[in-house]
Amino acid sequence: MATLRALVRRARTHRPSPLLAAGLPADDEVLLDAPDERLAPALVAAGRGDHGPAAELLATTRGTAEWEDRDRYLIRLAAFARSRGEWFSTWCAVAPDDPDATLVKAELALAHAWESPARDELLGRVTPLITAAAEGDPRDPVPWRMALDHARGSGAGHKGFERLWGEAVRRSPHHYGCHVAALRYLSSRWNGSHSECLDFAETAAQDAWPGSLVQALPLRAAFSCLADDEGASVRRARLHAAADRAIALSRRYTAADPWIAEIRNLLTCVLAALGRWEDALTQLRLTGPYATSFPWDRVRDDPLSAFLDLRVRVAASVRRERPARPAVPFLPLSGRTGHVPRLDH
Repeated sequence: MATLRALVRRARTHRPSPLLAAGLPADDEVLLDAPDERLAPALVAAGRGDHGPAAELLATTRGTAEWEDRDRYLIRLAAFARSRGEWFSTWCAVAPDDPDATLVKAELALAHAWESPARDELLGRVTPLITAAAEGDPRDPVPWRMALDHARGSGAGHKGFERLWGEAVRRSPHHYGCHVAALRYLSSRWNGSHSECLDFAETAAQDAWPGSLVQALPLRAAFSCLADDEGASVRRARLHAAADRAIALSRRYTAADPWIAEIRNLLTCVLAALGRWEDALTQLRLTGPYATSFPWDRVRDDPLSAFLDLRVRVAASVRRERPARPAVPFLPLSGRTGHVPRLDH
């Protein structure tokens, strides 16, 4: 447990607030990006230099076609390999043809390219790695999520995007990661508009089963609209409808379920921006101790403090007789000015 806690960033502040009265965990009980019971042992072992559990975890998700879990675990393992890569170097050395190691290598290269000033050049080098990852298991949609992310950064036209999208949905029609990658491509910042983004998200949600994470896709589109001045032209009714759809999705999952934590964090953020304080507090209660980097890393460099500050604001606003004005969680909650929110890559 001590080793696991070292992998999770925690709030260390203690402040008087209405949190306990509102039924929310204290600040020092909140965990940021806490790994689930399957990922945690793999991260602990990797921290000790042992790649075995990580390799076994990804092999299991591939064998059982758990594509949503596979994508989530891949992203977390690749991020860990960026900061502590000895275990991954060993894995590649002892099993150079392992399709799961190839997948991690492609994700590592893609993430590095996105964060580099030489992005255009580096993205060109990633293409063969994504192709190799796709060949590792023709059923796997995760390499096609990478391909969609790559297409956005490399300036691929709509025809190229549609071809990649067709490959992705043929493998998994409702894979959330692929849908998020497509939504980013269609965003106003890249190759589309707020209206196009919302249209895509709403259609995808209508086609997905009620408990699918794709039901939260309009919520992500609403977040982009609220975070962008140009999004002010979008009818508020569409933003509220996106939040209502996500609330219905949240109700299908148990309280304090880490699987749905990111969506509940995002939903809280959007509800606060819409001034729906009671609904935001309900989601915070359902979220429990699980804070997630997204969306708060789009708000502030310290996502945990952004989450904790908004919890206080929501709880206090519910207690007021006169409702507070809507929060603007896309600006620094400390009141600092000049911050430019990071909407996506």
